Amino acid sequence: MPIAVSRFVLSMALVAGLVSGVDAATKSEFEPAVRAHYQKQLDALFKHFHANPELSFHEHKTGARMAKELRSLGSIEVTEKVGGTGVVGVLRNGAGPVVLIRADMDGLPVAEDTGLVYASKAKQVDSDGVEYPVMHACGHDVHITSLLATAKLLLAQRARWSGTVVFIVQPAEERIGGAKAMIADGLFERFPKPDYALALHVASELPSGVIAAAEGIQYSSSDSVNLTIKGIGTHGASPHMGRDPVYLGAQIVNALQAIISREKSPLQPGVITVGAFHAGNKHNIISDRAELQLTVRSNDPATRDQLIAAIERVARGEAIAAGLPDNLMPEVKIVESTPVTQNDAELARRLNKRFSDELGQQFVTRYQQRGMGAEDFAFFIDPKHGIKGYYFAIGGTPATRFAEAKAGGSPVSGHHSPFFKIEPEEPIVIGALAMTHAVLDLLAK
Repeated sequence: MPIAVSRFVLSMALVAGLVSGVDAATKSEFEPAVRAHYQKQLDALFKHFHANPELSFHEHKTGARMAKELRSLGSIEVTEKVGGTGVVGVLRNGAGPVVLIRADMDGLPVAEDTGLVYASKAKQVDSDGVEYPVMHACGHDVHITSLLATAKLLLAQRARWSGTVVFIVQPAEERIGGAKAMIADGLFERFPKPDYALALHVASELPSGVIAAAEGIQYSSSDSVNLTIKGIGTHGASPHMGRDPVYLGAQIVNALQAIISREKSPLQPGVITVGAFHAGNKHNIISDRAELQLTVRSNDPATRDQLIAAIERVARGEAIAAGLPDNLMPEVKIVESTPVTQNDAELARRLNKRFSDELGQQFVTRYQQRGMGAEDFAFFIDPKHGIKGYYFAIGGTPATRFAEAKAGGSPVSGHHSPFFKIEPEEPIVIGALAMTHAVLDLLAK
């Protein structure tokens, strides 16, 4: 995800009390069938997706393969190239509500260093014309594989439910643009409009198969901000002859943190991170330009607006203090943005209880937001659409690994890391079981 998944910090006592991989079985009657499906087909399919990731909005082969797999199940109407590379599968099963199940499919420009035998060696040219290494460093390969397991199981259980399920294979979640692109391409007009929207995300910070969903905020809002600082170029030996954008940029970087520590209420979450600072191309030349790339996170619209306005004010104020004229004021531009992902409280309580009843209480734990990851799933459940949303995290790291890490072993790698590695079977299988039970609850005959 973008944008990184929110982190979960669990005590070792809690980890020890939760399931550890295949050492525990769910209560679900469907588990043997899904495990058999995994061993027969899904394990190989997951490894294929992992070894062949594609960048955001360039998921041509992944989208085509997902469309092929959905069609092979039968009874699913499949449409490709929705919102670019997106895929929509519609499964109709009589009268009733409509449930959307979304899985994102894009990889990240990261060189994999996990040592897995099926590790990605892929490279791909991105929209900027530059070739990058590509890796599924956020688990989207788990999501699309689990979606296929869910589709097969729901087909097998059609006698138990009535309504329509819309399967979404979404591009460009990492660019927080894929959901908007699919909606703009008529997702809610060309296909049955959902009453409910569901999604999952594998979490390396949770023990394998454990589900965590909030009855409110699941992920924060995110804004990707480009800050262009203008200066007056000159010789590096004569700084007084120009205005140095590198120095000005450094002042702005420091001043931005005062927004968090001295302007924002300490009771309201908020983050401003400068992720990139580019300027100049030679030792002895003071450039006339510097480019900063920021990520801004918050949990409510008022805080978000406050942070963005403060960034603009601070940048302009520092430029004035540096003596720059009005025509050289910094430019602040928001290039990517997603609102808070907020679960419908009543729906979350309902499905959390369903999971506890059908899978077992040990598979469901309290959600704790320990970071400010963001998600473009929020666009599907924007209040203007009138769709109730539910998003849950599902663990992908065996519980024993947390104990090993605490005892001095290698740490559990986070998302977007070249070392990101999860054990796929549990999140794929239990994710499919959870999604199936959610649909059976919402579309029960």
